[in-house]
Amino acid sequence: MLDTTTYEPRLRRFYRDTVRAKLKEQFGYGNDMQIPRLDKIVINMGVGEAVKDSKKIKSAEQDLTLIAGQKPVITKAKNSVAGFRVREGMPLGVKVTLRGARMYEFLDRMINVALPRVRDFRGLKANSFDGHGNYAMGIKEHIVFPEVNYDQVDQIWGMDVIICTTAKTDAEARAMLTEFNMPFTR
Repeated sequence: MLDTTTYEPRLRRFYRDTVRAKLKEQFGYGNDMQIPRLDKIVINMGVGEAVKDSKKIKSAEQDLTLIAGQKPVITKAKNSVAGFRVREGMPLGVKVTLRGARMYEFLDRMINVALPRVRDFRGLKANSFDGHGNYAMGIKEHIVFPEVNYDQVDQIWGMDVIICTTAKTDAEARAMLTEFNMPFTR
């Protein structure tokens, strides 16, 4: 686990020293508090197979713990759906919210290690912003992260990654993420 009292991630230092100045110059902010910053990163794994086999949720929880560096929360069904054989309260997935040093470490690993390992990767779509400066993306295989041992994985799951920022517009958020070398397509 990270010792967040003395350790400062490389990406956070880069943001503080370089990215803030570039964003302030590019958008003409009058106050440093107007400069967008990362708020949180939410990682979600939907495990639909957990309906038939309850051990799958434990496996997904262990894998997400390795990837995120913190214990995820098990998400449960809110309603019963007979067509999907889902009862209310049944575990269906796992999610984790990263903030602070773990957030910057995860983003650094995702951009520089995991995304280049994705098969047939041509960049991220730039139109996946929500209009308020938040970016959502999907990763089809969780095994692209180096923390996951491929030989010990019983099933490959996809995951959703939502990057929440304090930016007011998508242009500000995209400029910030581009400075972090996020590989957007043109």
